Amino acid sequence: MSRRGRVTVGVLVGVFILFTLLGWGIDAYTDFLWFSEVEKTSVFSGVLLTRLVLFLAVGAVMTLFVAGNLYLAYRLRPLLRPHSAEQATLERYRMILAPRLGTWIAVTGLVIGFFAGLSAQSRWGDWMLFRNGGSFGVEDPQFKVDISFYVFEYPFLRYLLGLGFTAVVLAVLGSLAVHYVFGGVRLQGVGDRMTGAARAHLTTLVAVFVLLKAVAYVLDRRALLLEQHVSPDLYGAGFTDVNALLPAKEILAYISVVVAIAIIVFSNAVMRNLVWPGVSLALLAISAVAIGGIYPLAVQNFQVKPSLSDKEAPYIARSIEATRAAFGLENTDVAQYTATSGRPPATLAADTSAQNVRLIDPQLVSQAFTQSQQSRGFYDFGEKLDVDRYTINGKTQDYVVGAREINDDKLTDQQRNWINRHTVYTHGYGLVAAPANRVCGTGLPYFVSGFLGGSGQTQGNCAEPTDLIKAEQPRIYYGEQSTEYVIVGQESKSKNVEFDRPQEQNNANSGEVLYTYEGKGGVEIGSFFRRMVFAIKNTESNFLLSDAVNSESKLMYIREPRERVAKVAPFLTIDGDPYPAVVNGRITWILDGYTTAKTYPYAQKINLATETRDELTGTGSFALAKDDVNYMRNSVKATVDAYDGTVTLYEFDDQDPVLKAWNKAFGGDLIVPKSQIPQALAEHFRYPADLFKVQRNLLTKFHVTEARTFFSGDDFWQVPNAPDSPQSGKQPPFYLNVKLPEQEETRFQLTAGVTPANRENMAALISASYVDGSPKLEVWELPDDAAVPGPVQVHQRMVNNASVSQQLALLTRGGQASVLYGNLISLPLADDILYVEPVYVKSSQANAAPLLQKVLMSYGDAGDYVVLEDNLTEALEALAALGKNGAPPATGGTPSTPTTPTTPPGNQPPSELSPELAQAAADIDKAIKDLRAARQAGDFVKEGEALKALDDAMARWQTASQSGAAPNTSASPSAAASPTATTGG
Repeated sequence: MSRRGRVTVGVLVGVFILFTLLGWGIDAYTDFLWFSEVEKTSVFSGVLLTRLVLFLAVGAVMTLFVAGNLYLAYRLRPLLRPHSAEQATLERYRMILAPRLGTWIAVTGLVIGFFAGLSAQSRWGDWMLFRNGGSFGVEDPQFKVDISFYVFEYPFLRYLLGLGFTAVVLAVLGSLAVHYVFGGVRLQGVGDRMTGAARAHLTTLVAVFVLLKAVAYVLDRRALLLEQHVSPDLYGAGFTDVNALLPAKEILAYISVVVAIAIIVFSNAVMRNLVWPGVSLALLAISAVAIGGIYPLAVQNFQVKPSLSDKEAPYIARSIEATRAAFGLENTDVAQYTATSGRPPATLAADTSAQNVRLIDPQLVSQAFTQSQQSRGFYDFGEKLDVDRYTINGKTQDYVVGAREINDDKLTDQQRNWINRHTVYTHGYGLVAAPANRVCGTGLPYFVSGFLGGSGQTQGNCAEPTDLIKAEQPRIYYGEQSTEYVIVGQESKSKNVEFDRPQEQNNANSGEVLYTYEGKGGVEIGSFFRRMVFAIKNTESNFLLSDAVNSESKLMYIREPRERVAKVAPFLTIDGDPYPAVVNGRITWILDGYTTAKTYPYAQKINLATETRDELTGTGSFALAKDDVNYMRNSVKATVDAYDGTVTLYEFDDQDPVLKAWNKAFGGDLIVPKSQIPQALAEHFRYPADLFKVQRNLLTKFHVTEARTFFSGDDFWQVPNAPDSPQSGKQPPFYLNVKLPEQEETRFQLTAGVTPANRENMAALISASYVDGSPKLEVWELPDDAAVPGPVQVHQRMVNNASVSQQLALLTRGGQASVLYGNLISLPLADDILYVEPVYVKSSQANAAPLLQKVLMSYGDAGDYVVLEDNLTEALEALAALGKNGAPPATGGTPSTPTTPTTPPGNQPPSELSPELAQAAADIDKAIKDLRAARQAGDFVKEGEALKALDDAMARWQTASQSGAAPNTSASPSAAASPTATTGG
């Protein structure tokens, strides 16, 4: 290459390295500024220094080892080489390499060391746990070694072993190449094919490799407790592993040591050739196949399989016990629940738990929240709302809550310029809440907080006059929809540019209120240097050119709560459903953090993404990563202040050794002790959904604690699919504020039902809650001889009930609307199970919100007692009346057997109409006109009122027809639906 070519290549390489280092440097600097903002620089420095030390240490060791062996191979070259065609060919390569051999060796070693260092720095977590891990206080059942060895030490030791193998293999290959090029190893010519020095060098490396294999056999013995061996499909060492493989691994370890010694002795001291070392390696390979393969296979086939259940029973018991301990199932309370399938009790309507059943479906009402609680098109509440509980006027109940945030995707084209997106539309406003079991007459939720104007007086009967859950600081700068960076702060206090909220309607001076951020959140970017840094990072020149960025400006980035917690605590797995709460007057995001491990002996390994996926995953809740784990604890409750972004990590499981190790690794003060959790915050803690899903799925098998029963699989359960749409996935669990059987008081708990494997009837009900700040799992098992219907069966029986199906058909209004079903709640009461399913109606009009119109309810056997009423109270009273009368249900006065179809009201001859029918027909016409007018005006509240009036009028028409008001006619679903066909959708 010419001198100019070398210079050109050098310049290009230099520019590439410069820009790469510049990018890394800017990322590191902006990360440091972010960690300084949240006052968690110990995490930044701890991770950075650990990765840097591992990179340098492992890279240096690998470089020295490989380069040293290459140099040693060169130094051991023969001074005189026999003449041959092979050596003549190699001479040209020696002439090229020899003048700069040191450079070639150094470059080769540095390249290998660089990649080894990159691999090592990614193991910073394993190293931190290796250094800081403590004791579990529990021993494994086979070796009686503390569990901490497997969780904290084993992963890093295994990595070091793999690193050793890699180093030796590379050294052998490199040394062999150097020996060959410089004549130490020859393929042609007279005499020995290898010099004594080359033979001693290479055989020593091979012996080191075999010694590492001996170490691997020792670790393999421990690894048997982590691998999938035990039948049926369990983890840990089984009968064959313990009685055949464990001794085999030990024997092979001793053989490996003997072979390593034999290789060195026979090749250098006794025979001085490679024949006997080769024989030694062949014997090792044969031993590995015979002792480590054939013998265990024979034990499995001839000793274990003929009596598999008996042989594996002790090891199945080990796996059951370890799995229950690793996932927090060991203290699960199991009780028998006998459903009598009797009549609904006369006191049903007064039952507190029945009254507290949640009707509002967080997934279905998000659009109703958005349309009712916004006056600007860019406000949004997300795809799914959350459920929390509050105590108001001395009464504690659950509420459906949502944070009113700005959705950048809903900004108009005019609003989506850089200034508006990043300096004007910077924050949301208010936490909107509605009681979970109450709606107003239109079917909309009844709102009690988060009003933009400070009160709900403008919303009529659908809101409280005053804010019952008042946030002193309602602004939301950090939220689930805060995906873009924003710039806040002004030099002049009188200059407000941030859109805060719409102006109250009775104030005619302005259409909006402006605001300037006054909190401590954000990174200061007033200096030219920082503005330039962020201009480069975001590839945005406005940081330097725009007047919107001034000396008092702050930049807020990484604003999504899960991202903030994950960055502050990179060792945690964050639950997929953060939720907002008003705590001490501030809107606070609450998140659950899990510590996990992959090497808990004998525990079942599960995939987090698979186990936590259900019907709602990806719809307002985040899917977890596809990590395989066999240990999981909800060790941390994290909070993110919605106004200033403060991240706080609270210890929740003060017995978790994994959390203690991580806290120690970061200085010991990263996690706030459990004793310092504010009581106002603790009142809003709820059992995390993703952990519950994992535990629920494991309990479908591991509720069985007797090994032989587990082996047979006869008593296994399964999680049912969504009742109204089985093809959409598993039924999600539900938060309820109820008192279940044998519980002393009402609790806010997460509940779910399970069914027998491959069957649809109910097998058990599972509940998870907090009692005195500690998690509590409870299972109510139903008798095996009672076929209590499961969720899918209940839904099908209720909607196929003759009376109910007619009324559901009326709700579709001749195809102009669709019926949607909310959460099907299975609530065990004193004598039987109460099933509650809210029924929503969604107009076919674009962007129409689903409105709660009916409550579908049944008691006991869903085929006996089914009602469909306007609200929860009426449904409970109707069920109680049915139980008192002891008659089959006749919901809303509609007989269970369909009658002969009649002529639609509008087509009926006037002479045949009774006064009752005439009035009902007139009411239907008026309701249709009101519905048209409401839709044309875009008034969703009036639309809901019109729909309600239409349904009432149709019900009166049907009742009058069936009571004999029109002798020659009777109502039918098609007839009642006809008037709505003219509503135009």
